[in-house]
Amino acid sequence: MKRIEIYVDADACPVKSEIYKVAERHKAHVFVVANSFMVVPRADFIERVIVPAGPDVADDWIADRAGRGDVVVTADVPLAARGVKAGADVIAPNGKAFTPDSIGMALATRNLMDDLRSQGETTRGPKPFGPRDRSNFLSALDLAMVRLKRAGYGQV
Repeated sequence: MKRIEIYVDADACPVKSEIYKVAERHKAHVFVVANSFMVVPRADFIERVIVPAGPDVADDWIADRAGRGDVVVTADVPLAARGVKAGADVIAPNGKAFTPDSIGMALATRNLMDDLRSQGETTRGPKPFGPRDRSNFLSALDLAMVRLKRAGYGQV
């Protein structure tokens, strides 16, 4: 069976250390993808991937590889949509799961807010990231890993 891979859209990811802990416990492989150098722990199961600078280069790298039996961690809604379409489990750093049922509304909301901002409207950004978000993320990632293992993934 295929080893579970976790793809991290790492540039602004506040839960990398939590990902490493869960991945080590579940024997998953982590790809930390960014367009600049990033310090990652020295471990066989963690791989730093530095992609060229440019719009969506990291997203493209992740989307080209992630699929069924994998987890994508991102707050980027278009990347989340690509991950969901590929069959991956997609989780935002605040623990919110993107699913086939929820991704349409997430994309529509993102596009609406983008349109409002481009027309000069002042919109509020996301809430500050807090301890509850970190806890929700840990629960969501662990649940995804358990669900994938029960489905036969991660049995190496």
